[in-house]
Amino acid sequence: MSETITPKAPASEAPNLPLGRKIRYMLETAGFFLVMGFFGLFSIDRASAIGGWIGRNLVGRTYLSRRPFRNLQTAYPEKSEIELRAILTAMWDNLGRVMAEYPHLDRLRWSGTNPYITMSGTEHLDAAKASGKGVLLVSGHFANWEIMPSVAHEYGFSGGTIVRPPNNPHVNRWMERLRARNGMEEQIPKGAQGTRRTFSLLRKGGAICLLADQRASEGIQVPFFGRPAFTTPAPAVLALKLGAVILPVSNERIGGAHFHVRVFPPIEPPKTGDAERDMVELTSTITRFIEERVRERPGEWLWIHKRWVKDNAPLRKRAKALAER
Repeated sequence: MSETITPKAPASEAPNLPLGRKIRYMLETAGFFLVMGFFGLFSIDRASAIGGWIGRNLVGRTYLSRRPFRNLQTAYPEKSEIELRAILTAMWDNLGRVMAEYPHLDRLRWSGTNPYITMSGTEHLDAAKASGKGVLLVSGHFANWEIMPSVAHEYGFSGGTIVRPPNNPHVNRWMERLRARNGMEEQIPKGAQGTRRTFSLLRKGGAICLLADQRASEGIQVPFFGRPAFTTPAPAVLALKLGAVILPVSNERIGGAHFHVRVFPPIEPPKTGDAERDMVELTSTITRFIEERVRERPGEWLWIHKRWVKDNAPLRKRAKALAER
C-alpha cells in the first residue's frame, strides 16, 4: 500500500541496550519459540485441548488469577465465589487455547467452507463495503481475537489492524509476519503515528480492525459493568470525524478450536452538534455492546487487565484533544 509508515521500533531495539535486557529478551524468545514449537507438533484441535488443560490446571492455579478474580468480583457482586471461580477457570481454559492456536492461525481463515469458522451477519459487511466509506470493525478480546482481522481480509476488506506490539523485538517480528500472513495488510501501532495512518486509510475507504475493551490511560470514563472505566474514544472520534461505519463484531468459541463470528448492525453515531458529548455517548454505546457480549459468554473474555479506576476521575487531556480536532 502507498503511504505506509514504518512502525516505530520497540524500545528493545534501541541502541546501547543494557546487557541485562538483551539477555532477558533472548531467554524470553527461547521460551516463547519452545512453547510455539511444542504446540506446532500437534493438530490444531489437539493443541487447543492441551493449551486449555494447561490454562485451567497449571496457570490458573497461580498468583496470576488474583487480578482477574478481583475483576470478576467487581463485575458480578451478586455472584457466589463458586460461580466466579467457574468463570475464572473457563477464562484460563480459553486463554490457554488461544496461545496454543497461534502456530495454527493459517488454518483459521474464513472462506465460507472452513469447518473451523462460521459467520453470521454478513449482510452488514456487504452493506458497509457498498457504502464506499471507511469501516471500523470493533470488537473485544473474545474467544480467539486474532480471527477478526483474518475474517475481514478473507471477506475482501483492505486496510489495517491496530495492535500493541510486544516489547520483545524477536517475538514481535514473528507476530508481525504471522498476522500479516493471516490478516489485514498493515499492522498499525497504537499512538500518534498510528492514528495518522488510521485516518489516512479510513479516508480512502479502507477498513480498520480494533479491540476497544482494554483500559486506555488516555481515554475517557464511560460505564462498564456499572462502574466508570477509562476507555479509548478512538472509534468514536474516527467515526464522527470521517463518517466511518462502525461495525461491532463478536467471536464465540463453539467447541475446541471452532468459532462463530457474529457481525452486528452498524452503530449509528449521535449528531447533537456537541463534539465532546457525541464522543462520550458513542464510546458508551460501543462499550455497552462489549459488556453485553461479555455477559453472554464471560468465560471467553480476557479478565486479566486492570479495567476499572476510581470514581470521579477527570476527563483526560488526550481525549479532549481528540474531541476538538
